Amino acid sequence: MRLWFLPLLMLPLLAAPARADLRITRDHGGYVTEYKARYERIRERRERVIIDGICNSACTMVFGIVPMNKICVTPRASLGFHQAYYDKSFTFGIKVTSLEGTSDLMGYYPQPVKDWINRNGGLTPEMKKIKNGVEMWKMVDPCPEEF
Repeated sequence: MRLWFLPLLMLPLLAAPARADLRITRDHGGYVTEYKARYERIRERRERVIIDGICNSACTMVFGIVPMNKICVTPRASLGFHQAYYDKSFTFGIKVTSLEGTSDLMGYYPQPVKDWINRNGGLTPEMKKIKNGVEMWKMVDPCPEEF
């Protein structure tokens, strides 16, 4: 028996777009506009985000752009939140907070994230961190064990 049709059966598998998860392990943040663009691409591709380490500052915008059912945290996850500030290269190395940027940032967060921030004194210039555990799971689901 010849299996000449086997390559034809595999064509749909080859033509399907590859899915790639974003695994965040050590992200200390950066420019908000870059994170918005990155997370919008992930959302459009319907990819998952696995927070498997540090996700601070602009990295946390993932919660307002990627659907929450596409995000999970591993036992190594930690999140850090602070007020938005202007690029220090434009302010001679001085951290100058941006009220408009902070308001924009808060506008992205879903209510459970806002609730945690508010319970912990709101956004301030200092980083407020949360490690994986019950408090974090109120904001985002833990990853299934196979991750």
